[in-house]
Amino acid sequence: QVQLVESGGGVVQPGGSLRLSCAASESILSFVRMGWYRQAPGKEREFVAHIFSDGRTEFADSVKGRFTISGDNAKNTVYLEMNSLNAADTAVYYCNANKIRSGSFVTHWGQGTQVAVSS
Repeated sequence: QVQLVESGGGVVQPGGSLRLSCAASESILSFVRMGWYRQAPGKEREFVAHIFSDGRTEFADSVKGRFTISGDNAKNTVYLEMNSLNAADTAVYYCNANKIRSGSFVTHWGQGTQVAVSS
């Protein structure tokens, strides 16, 4: 069973930065795609960023230019570097990982880490 453990959340002032980590229980190279999603209070979970096994990345328009996603194969960890944070970034952030298994697209989720942007 794949396990994803997020860390790095917390309270930060507007304009500040945080780095989230997602540690996987197996090599991140075994996933075709990993990423981050977030869910703000009263809202649906939304896409934030993906990193693909070939190194490509993609971002939601709301975070482009402010967030970066990267992976450390040796540590089986994916990071989300968040800069210029504002109140709209307040949410629970979830790590996501996808595999192709027996022809099916399988999704795994972490338990989430809270990010609060507040003065």
